[in-house]
Amino acid sequence: MSTVVERISKKFGETTALSSIDLTIEKGEFVAILGPSGCGKTTLLRLLAGFEKPSAGSITMNDELIATHSQTVPPEKRNIGMVFQSFALWPHLKVKEQIQFPIQHHRYVPETLKKNSGERVREMLELVGLSKYGERMPSELSGGQKQRVAIARALAPQPALLLMDEPLSSLDAELRMDLRKEIQTIHRFTKTSIVYVTHDQGEALAMADKIVVMKDGQIEQIGSPEEIFLRPETMFVAKFVGKANILRGSWTQHFFKPEGETSVVWENKSVSTEMRNDGLFPVRPEQLVVRKSGCGLQGIVRNVMFQGKEIHYSIEVNGNLINVHTNSFHRYHVDEKVVVDFKLESDLPVYSEPLVGI
Repeated sequence: MSTVVERISKKFGETTALSSIDLTIEKGEFVAILGPSGCGKTTLLRLLAGFEKPSAGSITMNDELIATHSQTVPPEKRNIGMVFQSFALWPHLKVKEQIQFPIQHHRYVPETLKKNSGERVREMLELVGLSKYGERMPSELSGGQKQRVAIARALAPQPALLLMDEPLSSLDAELRMDLRKEIQTIHRFTKTSIVYVTHDQGEALAMADKIVVMKDGQIEQIGSPEEIFLRPETMFVAKFVGKANILRGSWTQHFFKPEGETSVVWENKSVSTEMRNDGLFPVRPEQLVVRKSGCGLQGIVRNVMFQGKEIHYSIEVNGNLINVHTNSFHRYHVDEKVVVDFKLESDLPVYSEPLVGI
């Protein structure tokens, strides 16, 4: 069954945190809520959890109305699980007891699961790779192990919806990459609906079936990772997710002429109508190429960052900085004059699989 958010708004005094949000979370779907700090993503998660009451609109879960401006079902009476950024493990309970607690006390747990709680605990520990850690206390675990316990605890009572509030943000980079893969595996195995709040574009692109990009309490765009990354509908989505350069100029059908240029014309068929109408062209750094000479935008290299397989350039063109990511086979230097050109669409990568690991 699905969770449906209809025209949800939330105000704190005179401040509007959310404005008329519509969102459907299908059964088994992994939805990432992506946006910068203060965009309203955590407020939306708290409304789904029951920690806040909406100022307007409604939330329906499994055909049951659970929240309106006048009444709301409390968190303990919703069929949800929650994973927090801070782990939130009970310091006095062993790992296996952490997982067993919601099985015994969650109101939606099937009776057969309660009767076989020991087996369910063993199953959850195996799922998160902690089969040998059931007798340990939280103080004896690493950060990554604590988060695995938190995930196992949230999944143990078989919730209809799992809410995850930036669960990897307090972990180091390598561990975050490992847990991304584990969360994906767990999702495929359990088929639980997940709402995952993050400000990390890489996490959202790597794990989600659907991404909801938010800004200033409103939804900017909803789509698959490929749609959000390759076909942004607004300037904000282009810059926040794809780290795109926003070039100004004029469009004639699918052909773009940069502002102030007479001989440079670039073709692109994936730019939204809204951005074409505004004379904008979002160009991701990897869509550009740097040459010593030839046709393109004349510029001067202002910054060079070697990144192993790539080199990241900041190039000044007509007083504006353009970011370009190229391979490391040929290197340009600071203050060197170069030409920046757009790659032919036939040379751009075609993503037929989810953009895992970006």
